Amino acid sequence: MTRPGSGLRPFSIKAKLGTLVVISVFITTGLLIVALRTRTEFRFITVFSVIATLLITQFVAHGLTAPLDEMRAVARSISHGDYTRRVSGAGRRDELGDLAQTINRMTDDLEAEDRHRKELVANVSHELRTPIAALRAVLENVVDGVSAADPETMRTALKQTERLGRLVETLLDLSRLDNGVLAIKARRFEVWPYLSGVLKEANLAASQRRLSSGSGNHSRTDVHLHLDVSPPELTAYADAERLHQVVANLIDNAVKHSPPHGRVTVLARRGEHPESLELEIVDEGPGIPEAERHRVFERFNRGQASSPHGPGSDGGTGLGLAIARWAVDLHGGRIGVAESTRGCRIQVTLPGEARTQG
Repeated sequence: MTRPGSGLRPFSIKAKLGTLVVISVFITTGLLIVALRTRTEFRFITVFSVIATLLITQFVAHGLTAPLDEMRAVARSISHGDYTRRVSGAGRRDELGDLAQTINRMTDDLEAEDRHRKELVANVSHELRTPIAALRAVLENVVDGVSAADPETMRTALKQTERLGRLVETLLDLSRLDNGVLAIKARRFEVWPYLSGVLKEANLAASQRRLSSGSGNHSRTDVHLHLDVSPPELTAYADAERLHQVVANLIDNAVKHSPPHGRVTVLARRGEHPESLELEIVDEGPGIPEAERHRVFERFNRGQASSPHGPGSDGGTGLGLAIARWAVDLHGGRIGVAESTRGCRIQVTLPGEARTQG
């Protein structure tokens, strides 16, 4: 069975070249017949035949080479870092049209990567500047004698240092994501005590960070975290550290977008395969528009909301959900936004022992 598109298309270059040959043969044959009937010398017929064939060939060749010249100009612009130009022949119904579409898609991807790189520099610069400036101000006050190095002052400096540490840890995770150098270390564990510990850590970290701002981790203590594991003795097979990243980042995102005194629920159920796990993180926030659901796991995507809900929330670095997707992909699992009548519901499926090891 032939592959789709492998045959001769009516508007393909092969068809056009074949048509050119056929027309050239017809012209030459017709001129020869005219020469025989009118007793015209063959040298004149040969000249006319060559001229007619060259004119037709020039016309066809121009239609084939003009798009290639444009593609070469676009490729040169891309090599110089200009991703704004596009090839205009993407609507052609031949191989050059396919090539134009491919170049345009490649340019779109390169433009997106360049935008993400610039966003990375801008976001990291902003995230680093604030804690460094605060830490510098605290230390300058201590050195200049404006304030004493008492426990309260040192706690303020410690909070900013911890904030820097969290940002560096996030950037290291991003580096591992890009390089793909991190393998999972899966083991079997009980789901209830494990997730209970993750939720307690989230609450404790929020309380400790309540006075800090822009850390990329929530500092709200008004949102109630609820855990629902069924059956209670449920076990799963996964990398506990990577799964911690997934759950912590999803909880962090859900809390940021929850209304005041809202509720975030973490549900865990047995999956289809042995030791597999299905997780759901549900909040009561505004939800995610359907048109944006395919983008929420992209890097630096902070959604379209102008400001998160509730006190102590912030936009973060836009890396949490991207890291969550990376950790799920390492397990060979799936993560996505599910339909929900209220708020946002994110589903995570981990494949279990056999598929994780495979």
